[in-house]
Amino acid sequence: MTWMRWRPAMERALYGMPDGFYRRPEGPAGHFRTSVHASAQYASAVGRLLLEVDEALGHPEEIALIDVGAGRGELVAALTHLLPGRLTAYGVELADRPDGLPPEVRWSAEVPRGAVGLLFANEWLDNVPLDLAERDEDGVLRYVEVAVDGDEVGEERLGEPLTALDAAWAERWWPDGERVELGGPRDAAWAAAVGALDRGLAVAVDYAHRKSDRPTFGTLTGFGAGREVAPVPDGGCDLTAHVALDAAAAPGFHTLWTTQRAALHALGVSGARPPLQLASDDPAGYLRALAAAGEAAELTASGGLGGFGWLVQAVRMPVPHSLAGVPGWQTLEA
Repeated sequence: MTWMRWRPAMERALYGMPDGFYRRPEGPAGHFRTSVHASAQYASAVGRLLLEVDEALGHPEEIALIDVGAGRGELVAALTHLLPGRLTAYGVELADRPDGLPPEVRWSAEVPRGAVGLLFANEWLDNVPLDLAERDEDGVLRYVEVAVDGDEVGEERLGEPLTALDAAWAERWWPDGERVELGGPRDAAWAAAVGALDRGLAVAVDYAHRKSDRPTFGTLTGFGAGREVAPVPDGGCDLTAHVALDAAAAPGFHTLWTTQRAALHALGVSGARPPLQLASDDPAGYLRALAAAGEAAELTASGGLGGFGWLVQAVRMPVPHSLAGVPGWQTLEA
């Protein structure tokens, strides 16, 4: 039996094995729905945000759309028609380039450097592997190790005490947890993504929590075949943990931490029902509008997708006008 800390175990199960979860042919959509899969209105809202970023940047000769954690490229493929002649679209994903992706989409395992435009990471950081820690009987945080093979795959045990770096992160960002998800690798991944932009807007959207509401026993779980399952690092399921987005925010930029509900409302997505009079005047139109309202309601439901956190950081550019009206903007000190 082989034991590992959770970070290398997650890396191996999601990306490192030939049949790792994110390398499987069916892709993430074969197991769960993200906002991108729930409704085309989500891509439309991201498209509106891209157009606002373009305006705020002064309509540069070339503008980038960078879809980080692109899955099978569903979001970026839906937006390649925007800003013709000026848009360069990137799908950033460790999995191989999917079949059928528009040829103009550039596919890469790394965020391009020096781009000007919109970097959008939908449910990426929750899959960036990280270590877990638990307190022993003396209250000391120790790394959690997990069996990655054999009959006991998925079983856990406590390992060594935390390094000084991880202990400092836990003390600052998750001081009261009995089980702590050590978010330093995610902070570094987001800082690298934001730092790769020359100018533009960087947006991370994910299951999230803040220091004031950290879950005492963590959030690590698995998803497979449309349902939540035990987090077993064998490549058969997604492994995900909610994101400490407040810790991840890169200092030195104008920053907003808000909910998907507030952000999508600002971008024109509304779950309001169409007027009943439309049912008499245009029955088919009413049904279409009603279906669209249902999709919008799913995207913005407070207890569901609308409760996702949005971390928005403006990199050497003005704040786009729609999001400028969302309360909570601040400049983070370096």
